[in-house]
Amino acid sequence: MLLIQAIILGIVQGIGEFLPISSSAHLILVPYLLNFNLELNNSAQLAFDVSLHFGTLIAVLLVFYRDWLNLVNGAYQNIIHKKNTFEGKMFLYLVYATIPGALIGKLLENYIEVYFRNMILAIAILLAIMGALICLGDKWSEKHYKKPKNFNELNFKETFIIGLSQALAIFPGFSRSGTTMLTARILGINRQAAAKFSFLLSAPIIFGATMLKFNDLINNFSLNIFIGIFTSAIVGFISIKFLLNYIKKHDFSIFAYYRFLIAAIVIIKFIIN
Repeated sequence: MLLIQAIILGIVQGIGEFLPISSSAHLILVPYLLNFNLELNNSAQLAFDVSLHFGTLIAVLLVFYRDWLNLVNGAYQNIIHKKNTFEGKMFLYLVYATIPGALIGKLLENYIEVYFRNMILAIAILLAIMGALICLGDKWSEKHYKKPKNFNELNFKETFIIGLSQALAIFPGFSRSGTTMLTARILGINRQAAAKFSFLLSAPIIFGATMLKFNDLINNFSLNIFIGIFTSAIVGFISIKFLLNYIKKHDFSIFAYYRFLIAAIVIIKFIIN
């Protein structure tokens, strides 16, 4: 892998993991569109993939470090001192919400790797379909709920359903952040709360996936691995900050239009080829 390719893929991961555009789809489609010749063995490819996710984990922990400190402290107060705080409940909500997505993802992981990752046309179509759903769901929620919920009003049922929905992100094109934000909006949660919970929810599942394959990362550590971690962390940090600020005044339409554009470009190239 060339250094420039590692940088590009790090940027793609940092943007795609947190904006509702599907990082997994872009990590397949960008090399396809740019004709990357990634001659990596399975172990090296796995290590580079882990490095990209590790970088985005760093990003979400940096942006929300105060929240995570409060959540951990809340869980401690809840368990040790039996103090029923919102932070303590939210910590447990995040744990429970992570479980279904992690289990379903683990069960389907090999199937997706073997059969779905090379289905370029299907990924492009799924990218466009999910774009339409995000746009329509967001607009429907805006009309249907006159007073959407804030972050501190979330309950167990809502967070568990959101966590369950992220299992769909195993299919490239759905997007973990896009699916969870859409689900939150349909449940009547405002955009800022939907985005914040989605970002917090990303940390446990990315951490788990990274730790499971951390040995591959260490055994294959290289300059490209370092670049992947560094680039995805920096770009991921910027992406989170951007989205949290952007949705204060805008809806999710721009991300749907972007999905349509990329899907159209991929489909055209696929037909030409």
